[in-house]
Amino acid sequence: MATISIIGTGNMGQAIGGLVAKGGNTVQQLNTSTADQPVTGDLVILAVPHAALADIVATRGAQLAGKVVVDITNPVDFATFDDLTVPADGSAAAELAEALPQSKVVKAFNTNFAGTLATGSVGAETTAVLIAGDDADAKAAVAGVVEAAGLRAVDAGSLKRARELESLAFLQMTLAAREKLSWTGGFAAVA
Repeated sequence: MATISIIGTGNMGQAIGGLVAKGGNTVQQLNTSTADQPVTGDLVILAVPHAALADIVATRGAQLAGKVVVDITNPVDFATFDDLTVPADGSAAAELAEALPQSKVVKAFNTNFAGTLATGSVGAETTAVLIAGDDADAKAAVAGVVEAAGLRAVDAGSLKRARELESLAFLQMTLAAREKLSWTGGFAAVA
């Protein structure tokens, strides 16, 4: 198996770290207090808020060159909770890919709540992780991690689809915030 680096130790970082370990991989957990430690994994998951991406690019961008970088962020305007903070024709993942041209950026895990990753289910359905990216090998690497943990990986297409994934996640979060669905539930993808 492989070493997978996770930058971020919040609920999502912990849930994804559990998946990585469940699949037999080694987890390198990093955060702001471990900035002096190098990123060792060839696959790096950024389990941080969208606003932290610029700092990660500034401090660790050179270390991310040549690696698969997974963006799980949702660029929500938390001041109004009424819109995304990226242009209507763009996405946080596209902006990250532009900032990290030597990395293979993939969008994944952003449409999942931590609870559904930890339990492996959304209601009676197996948790599905939607994956978007332009590099087939990078998407396959992420899908391998997801499937090794017993979850479903669904190829959502090119990195252009990240915009729709971010919109879907935003809708899901607004419904949960309005108590229309549970933070331990969410949307299921049924094949």
